[in-house]
Amino acid sequence: MHEETKGSKILKWILIGVSLLFVVLMLVLPLVTVITEALKSGWQVFWQAVSDEYTVDAILLTLEATGFAVLINTVFGVFAAWAITKFRFKGKKLLTTLIDLPVTVSPVIAGLIFVLTFGRQSPLYPVLQALDIKIIFAVPGIILATVFVTFPFISRELIPVLESQGTDEEEAAALMGAKGTTIFRKITFPHIKWAFLYGVVLCAARAMGEFGAVSVISGHLRGKTNTLPLHVEILFNEFKYVPAFAVSAILVIMAVVILIIRSVVEYKGKKES
Repeated sequence: MHEETKGSKILKWILIGVSLLFVVLMLVLPLVTVITEALKSGWQVFWQAVSDEYTVDAILLTLEATGFAVLINTVFGVFAAWAITKFRFKGKKLLTTLIDLPVTVSPVIAGLIFVLTFGRQSPLYPVLQALDIKIIFAVPGIILATVFVTFPFISRELIPVLESQGTDEEEAAALMGAKGTTIFRKITFPHIKWAFLYGVVLCAARAMGEFGAVSVISGHLRGKTNTLPLHVEILFNEFKYVPAFAVSAILVIMAVVILIIRSVVEYKGKKES
């Protein structure tokens, strides 16, 4: 027994050491590098980089795309999760499979799909042109690409919780004459609110950092269709390393804020459950 306990302790510390080493190499060192490189030339250079006109435009576009992605995927995620877990209908398995599709498709391929769907070679292009709607190399395309890559995050957080909840409480409320909206607001949502918030946070985090799909569909028009990740790429390709790291630091700060919010939501969810 003593030898087994000693062996378990050794194994425990080996696992902890390997985990810490991985975290330091893959997370801590890159973050420290970004911050130190961003501040290497002083606060004035850092501020010039992050307050640059194109950087501000990239920040605003990133926040706009993230906001639309969260809003659209929240509506779809709640509706889809509620339909899948509370009702029986033909095509349920197909719908569940399609929800997972953005996870299996490369973001670059997703961007290319949108280019082929709405670009000049598409049958839809004359209609869009007649209606004066521009999607490719424009903000609507950025939003569409961001919505696509963040599609499953909210619904996938809600479906397991709703499935474990069952339908007994909703059925009892329906028998007592409660309407669907009342049932959702009073019975369903209180059970899923922490999973819902967790999904929103994950969706926002993924949307802010999206690069592949947005890169293909944006056209890299500086000040118009460049999000923060694309702006960092342009600065880096122009050998403007300090501004590139300064702008990257903004993404790091956003990621840290999202991480803190996620931890708080996760903690409160576990505490309440």
